[in-house]
This record gives sequence, C-alpha cells and structure tokens, in this order.
Amino acid sequence: MVEKMTVRIAIILERADISLGGAQRSVFELAGVLSAQDYKVEVLAAKGKGQTKNVRILCKDEPGRRTGLIRFAKALREYIAEHHYDIVHSTLPFDFVDLYQPRGGCFAESVLRNAASYENVFIERYKRITAFANLRRTILLRAEKKLCKNPDGPVIAALSSYVAEQFKRHYGLGSERVKIIPNGVKINKRVDSSQSNRLREQILMRLSIKEADEPILFLFVANNFRLKGLSSLIRAANTAMLGKSAKSAYLIVAGRDGSGKYRHLAAKLGIEKRVVFLGNLRHIQNALSIADVAVLPTFYDPASRFILEALAAATPVITTRYNGAIDLFVNDRHGRVIERPEDITALADAIAYFSNRQNIEQTSQAIIEDNLKEKVSIARAAKEIKLLYQSIIKERK
Repeated sequence: MVEKMTVRIAIILERADISLGGAQRSVFELAGVLSAQDYKVEVLAAKGKGQTKNVRILCKDEPGRRTGLIRFAKALREYIAEHHYDIVHSTLPFDFVDLYQPRGGCFAESVLRNAASYENVFIERYKRITAFANLRRTILLRAEKKLCKNPDGPVIAALSSYVAEQFKRHYGLGSERVKIIPNGVKINKRVDSSQSNRLREQILMRLSIKEADEPILFLFVANNFRLKGLSSLIRAANTAMLGKSAKSAYLIVAGRDGSGKYRHLAAKLGIEKRVVFLGNLRHIQNALSIADVAVLPTFYDPASRFILEALAAATPVITTRYNGAIDLFVNDRHGRVIERPEDITALADAIAYFSNRQNIEQTSQAIIEDNLKEKVSIARAAKEIKLLYQSIIKERK
C-alpha cells in the first residue's frame, strides 16, 4: 500500500488575533477546515496573543503591536528555510511565497475607495493626495506592485471578482496570475435563543414599540461606519420612512466605531427614535436571528463576512457593487445591489421594498431554495483553495 503524503501548508498572517476582525477570523476558519482534511497547516504570524501547536509567532520579542514588513520578511525567510512546506500562502505581499491572498483587496483600490467615503469633496481630494504620507501603507503598496510586476511572482487568490478586477486594472495582471476564490464563512453557527430573545426585547424597549407593532428590523454591522456607508444609510432610511411603505422599518446599528456623529445625523433628520445603536456585538448570529434584513451600503469591501453570514442565515441583503460578496447572490432575487453608496434614492427604494413582509419572506425562501448556505460556506472556499494548491504543486513539478 502506498503511504499517503501529508501536504504541509504555511499561512502567513500579520497578527494572529481573531478579535482584530474578519480577516484574521477567516484565516483561522480556513486553517481549521484544511487541518480537518489531513492537511498539516501552520499559521506564521509576526505578533499574536499566544503560540499554540499550529501557530508560530515569529517576532514576539519585537517592541510594539506591529512589526515592520522587512523585519517580518526576514524572520519568515529564516523560518521557512528551516521547515519544509509544500505551499506558502500569504495574506501579505511577499514575493517569495506561492500564493498571495490579500484579505483587504488591492492596496491601490483601498486607498481610492477610502478617500471616496468622505462626504466633503475637499477632504476626499486631501485624502487621495496624502494617502502615502503613511510610511507603512507606502511600503505595502510598493511590495504589492513589485510582486505583481515579477512574472515569476506568486499566484493572486482574489476573494471576489471585484478584487480580481482591481489587480487587472491597477497592475495589468492577466487571468493566468489571478484566480478567484470567493470568500466563505462558517455556517450552522449556534444561535443562543435566550440571548437573542433578550436582545430583541432590549431593542424593542429602546424603540418604545411592541411585537404587536410588527416592526421590520434592518441590521447594519461594521467597525468603520464611514467606510461602510452608515451616513448614506441613515439618510436613505429617513427618505424611506417619510413614505407610507416603510412605516414599520427600524434601523439597528452594531459595531465598535464611535456613534456620536451618526446619532447627531439621525436626530437632525428627526428619526432618532427609529434608530438603535447597540455598540459591539460578540455573537453576530444572535443579532441576525432577530433581524429581517441585513444592510451594508459600503464604499469598499473585498467580500463582506457580514453579508455572507446573513445569506447563511437566509436573511435578505442590501449592499453595493463595491462589495465583492455580490458574487455569491443574485440581485433582485436574494437581495438588492445598489450601484453607488451615495445613491440615497436607490438605497431608500431598497429599504421600502423590504419593508414589506411578503417581499422579505419570498427573498428568504429564494435563498433557501438556491442553497446559498452551502455556496457561502468556508468548506466550499477551502475546497477551491485546495484545488489551487494542487495546481501550483503540479505546475512546480
């Protein structure tokens, strides 16, 4: 009998700490699925909260919360030289790896879209001009450019068609270098019914309404309210709520960002009693279980986990074409895709449409019928990344 060889994978991550956000969580979810399928996976990080059997912290003695790209690259080269890996898969732009999967998309695009998220045109221009006064961002962009210009550089694993298009447009890469592996999330997450029921009671109490009022809850979750379009959402909610079709609509906002500016905007528009700010939520699935619609009018998102998690929960979604997650659902069947986050009228129309309970139920049923739960799963993403690993190994041989 021929002994089956174990494939050894190194996944490079700057900071091994899932509390930092979706990118870190996605890496660990992917590593977990691959490890369960007989792959030997190690996460190589510059910094982290601890060192477990499959996590190696390479720069733990360096001062500060972060490590410079050049210092981390040196530590990685030394470690990889001493340990054999069949595939080196990086979320940072190192040209000595086999696979580059930028969880935040292309650096050049992220700079442009971040500037676009400022409502003041003068601030937008200023942000574009001064974007590279940030030394770290400049180093990362130069490293990414260098990686893309190198014909022998790594394959780019794009989280969405949007990210793939970014690399083709900004760096002139062809399809032979850029492979699309749509993002995925853990599905079948356990919902704590007691916690979700308590959360719903708290929300209704703060809104001064009852279940008999048949409220329709639109849930927005983000940690950067400006970039994810909360101002546009509040303005659109106001427009929709002025009409009769959205009289039962309420907006629920969750996330770690400061809410003062957005509370003031809601009060200025006169809808402060229709908006609740929850702050940071530990278990998003509990909030999704009581929400009717998930909404994220983002200026930039390579592939939003929040929208994918909503689809996994059979919850209709509203987002923009600047969100790579739109690859995994059909516009006007599973949700609504808005062309521009600044289009208040289109966003208000989507809110009004989903303020109808029958439209919500039809959309939710379509999500279930089309099995989007499996389509957005991390297991599907892991299966596709394994095929890409195998093609890289085969090509090398």
